[in-house]
Amino acid sequence: MNPDLDTLATALYVRIDDLLAQNPHWVPQRPAVGFAPKLSDAELITLAVISALLGYDNESQFVRYAKAHLRPWFAYLPNRDGYNKRLRRSAEMIARVMGCLARECESWHDDVWLVDSTPVECGTSRETQKRSDLARWAQYGWCASHSRYFWGLRLHLVATPAGLPIAFALAGAKADEREVCADMIAAAGIARPGQTLIADNRYRRAAFERQLNQAGITLLRPATRSEAPRPGARFLRPLRQIIESINQTLKGQLSLERHKGRTRSGVAVRILTRLLALTTAIWHNETHRHSRPARSLTAYDH
Repeated sequence: MNPDLDTLATALYVRIDDLLAQNPHWVPQRPAVGFAPKLSDAELITLAVISALLGYDNESQFVRYAKAHLRPWFAYLPNRDGYNKRLRRSAEMIARVMGCLARECESWHDDVWLVDSTPVECGTSRETQKRSDLARWAQYGWCASHSRYFWGLRLHLVATPAGLPIAFALAGAKADEREVCADMIAAAGIARPGQTLIADNRYRRAAFERQLNQAGITLLRPATRSEAPRPGARFLRPLRQIIESINQTLKGQLSLERHKGRTRSGVAVRILTRLLALTTAIWHNETHRHSRPARSLTAYDH
């Protein structure tokens, strides 16, 4: 590993180890009788973050890379099957760790949030749609940026302007974005008075805006042609570009679109590890006072 990635991985492992020691109920349940795992849960999550930061979308290739280059950092490295099974049982643990790291970032307290959804394609053939384990979850939807239909899910993300994920959800491609957004905020318990949520016109609905206002959140979105000008219009274009660039970071540098998940647990944990990798980079850049932008992954992706 390069020195920057080595420093990040060490800091992340120590923090996760502390968090899991303080919260043992986060760890997946294991039989009372049996072999203790040789790879700790903190090491497992650290490996997953390294894999995402290095752009690996194939677990077999990453395990080969790890055994060739990461042995000085990990006393034991599992084979591909063992790594795969452990990781898929760890989705809830990863989500809890990510939430704690996000709350330790300065940008968590930003009073502006950005919300958007981006396609997560899960198959390209009719046969895949018929036989896939994702069939009752994934749906056909329209991808405006590519002007085509796709079969899969949408990643709904509430983030700060620094790129820090605040709340997220994976839903079918046809799910109503306003309902998903409201459910994300309610489930995460993150609503706070004085917060501003910036969205596009897909989030336009009087009932949705009223629901946000009751929680103390102001919705900032473009006005339609039939509406009077809305306040804050001058902030929309630059901030909307930021959420697009956050999605591009997930897709380009963290290979979100190349997740290759075939089962529900497989897709979920692959998306989670990419969100955790982004959160970890921001957490490390902010807590260590690096001069680079908080969302910059350049120091870690090679």
